[in-house]
Amino acid sequence: MFDEKILIEKATGEKEYFDPTKLENSLLRSGANTAIVDEVLEEISKKITPGMTTKHIYTYAFSLLNKKDKPVAANYSTRRAVMDLGPSGFPFENLIAHMYMEMGYRTHVGRRIRGKCSEHEVDVLAYNEEEVILIEAKFHNQLGMRTDTKVALYVRARYEDLENAEIMLEGRKRKMTEGCLFTNTKFTKGAIDYASCAGVNLVGWNYPAKDNLNDLIEKTNIHPVTSLTSISKAQKLLLLEQGVVLLKNIKKNENLLGPLGLSSEKRKKVLDEINQVCND
Repeated sequence: MFDEKILIEKATGEKEYFDPTKLENSLLRSGANTAIVDEVLEEISKKITPGMTTKHIYTYAFSLLNKKDKPVAANYSTRRAVMDLGPSGFPFENLIAHMYMEMGYRTHVGRRIRGKCSEHEVDVLAYNEEEVILIEAKFHNQLGMRTDTKVALYVRARYEDLENAEIMLEGRKRKMTEGCLFTNTKFTKGAIDYASCAGVNLVGWNYPAKDNLNDLIEKTNIHPVTSLTSISKAQKLLLLEQGVVLLKNIKKNENLLGPLGLSSEKRKKVLDEINQVCND
């Protein structure tokens, strides 16, 4: 199928040889069956040329998937769907909060906490009976952007100031048990090395190997509205402006689609896709 090594361009501008195994694995993780995977790989093998960008390859693979199985296409596009939550980053914080809620935690978004030297606004606070986790969310709306060492240094400094802070939660004072830095893209090696040494937990798109952001989205079945393939980008933005971040919210209350002014036929199509994606 792929008879020769083909040099392609990554989002960072770096060159690398195209690895069909990576594409195959991403298609399988999205829920595509082996027959669809084989069909997509066969079509990609006919189109790929030296110098082609990873974005171009993704776009073509997505268009093929979208014709064959829309829910699978929605899953395949999760990374870009998360990126489309921008530019403010606030919907990303809500996404993280809801992931933790699905895992049994209670959460606060944008909670202000007084540290030893300064007051800090914590993006997400997640807690249960044993843990109090303070989360810094670093959102990027461009592929190729990486969260680097200086961000990890900044987060570590904040958590040092907050480590003995008394946080009032449901009528009793609690202290932080864990500090965590989330990003929707990747970390530089320097950030990973520093955080590992300094005790800052990192969660990125593909880091750590287990329970990274992609894993957590799949595990908790939390899909952003930007993963829909049956509405336009402008309509997705309108939903975000209305505070509608998750497909599960619409599944519970389809009236949230009201501002989009959809026809009954289009509305049914959107709801069918939401049900399929959430059930998968």
